[in-house]
Amino acid sequence: MAEHSHGDIPCCGTKFSVYLVIIVGLVVFAGLMAGLTLGLMSLGLVDLEVLIKSGRPQDRIHAAKIFPVVKNQHLLLCTLLIGNSLAMEALPIFLDKLVPPWAAILISVTLILMFGEILPQAMCTRYGLVVGATMAPFVQVLLWIFYPVSYPISKVLDWMLGQGRTALLRRAELKTFVNFHGNEAGKGGDLTHDETTIITGALELTEKTAKDAMTQISKAFSLDLDANLNLDTLNAVMSMGHSRVPVYYQNPMNIIGLVLVKNLLGVDPDEGVPLRKMTIRKIPRVPESMPLYDILNEFQKGHSHIAVVYKDLNQMKGRTVNERDSSGTGVAVQLQGNNALAVAKNEGGQLLKKVTGSTTFKRHRGCSFCILDVENAPVPELPSNQVVVGVITMEDVIEELLKEEILDETDEYVNIHNRIKINMNASHETLPGITSVQPS
Repeated sequence: MAEHSHGDIPCCGTKFSVYLVIIVGLVVFAGLMAGLTLGLMSLGLVDLEVLIKSGRPQDRIHAAKIFPVVKNQHLLLCTLLIGNSLAMEALPIFLDKLVPPWAAILISVTLILMFGEILPQAMCTRYGLVVGATMAPFVQVLLWIFYPVSYPISKVLDWMLGQGRTALLRRAELKTFVNFHGNEAGKGGDLTHDETTIITGALELTEKTAKDAMTQISKAFSLDLDANLNLDTLNAVMSMGHSRVPVYYQNPMNIIGLVLVKNLLGVDPDEGVPLRKMTIRKIPRVPESMPLYDILNEFQKGHSHIAVVYKDLNQMKGRTVNERDSSGTGVAVQLQGNNALAVAKNEGGQLLKKVTGSTTFKRHRGCSFCILDVENAPVPELPSNQVVVGVITMEDVIEELLKEEILDETDEYVNIHNRIKINMNASHETLPGITSVQPS
């Protein structure tokens, strides 16, 4: 029997047409497998989950179709590569029946390179979500067809390389990612400057401690427990513009509590009421190494919006500092949130008309442990191994979160460019929607 010669199928016949259709089909199939390999494998599982939950309506539909197919990435990779290899290996066999060997090699390489690799991968890279969603049913069929071969190989890959889960961005990478999405970066992002600043501040807040946001004790305004509330003292308190003022005993670094400025509204400056006759609240103490998120959580509980920052000389780590009451039992500075809230409401609803010299210590119902009884109990002292280094308020923590200064009506700050002080009261006159009422 004579051997079959290469290219012996006559042109334009039925068999020639069938072979030609098969060749075109193999090129299209190989290109589809190559394009889907790049397009689908470049879609991370986390990215698809984000699109399913918060993407545009059409992207949600596409991502929902693709996710079941991409879920087992190694199985999908093996299936697509097996299909691509079969198509490329079969193409020269059918070309060899139509053209000489040299022409079969040249044509197969050209077709595979142009229509089986470059063009499909370029299209799937640009429109991977749409193409992947459209071809998802077809790929699902291929997964079942090649399952007996691709499944064992995928299990070996899982054992060698792991499940192939997409790793989430680290904190530093996420900050850079957010900055790139800002409209100031010029990369097409729509996040405003304030949005990127707040997100970045929230990510950086976990790395900052009380020491980074506190006010140095030498710069903090406080009152002596033995001071009298005369006109000079009350004017000094009102000029500071604080809602809470720390109270110290003998030594300015021995802060024992705080007084609410609103409780001083009814004090007659002519009577010189002693400060110890007023309601002195306990003040939390936090170590300088305490993260700002933990401090913010404590502020949210309603215990206090100001805390004392101390440095532990013995490097002892503790979250709560206990004080001693008159009986010698330990009473935690941190208060129960419900009780603190009840006290705030109780105090907010009370207006003291006048505080006379005979004012006695006032206890609040339901919160007897949150008030210092300086009249009937020893004044608490700071442990010998702790040194007060500053005070921190909720405003300090919020400023670190916003990465900007919060200026209220009484604040003054210096413009470093012009070396002049700027009064915030004057700036309010230019704010829209705020009108000044002139006295009649």
